[in-house]
Amino acid sequence: MSKCEECDAEISIPSDALEGEIVTCPECGASFELEKSSDGFQLKPAQTVGEDWGQ
Repeated sequence: MSKCEECDAEISIPSDALEGEIVTCPECGASFELEKSSDGFQLKPAQTVGEDWGQ
């Protein structure tokens, strides 16, 4: 379990999670990328890619 940086809610990390996988906070909907750390995974804010309308 990790805590959401946005709203402090608990985010469960699946036991079969892989580095780089995206998890979403069930409370506020914020997306986080899983980053490998010495004691499992830590959350870092996921890069959001906006729409490219060719402009």
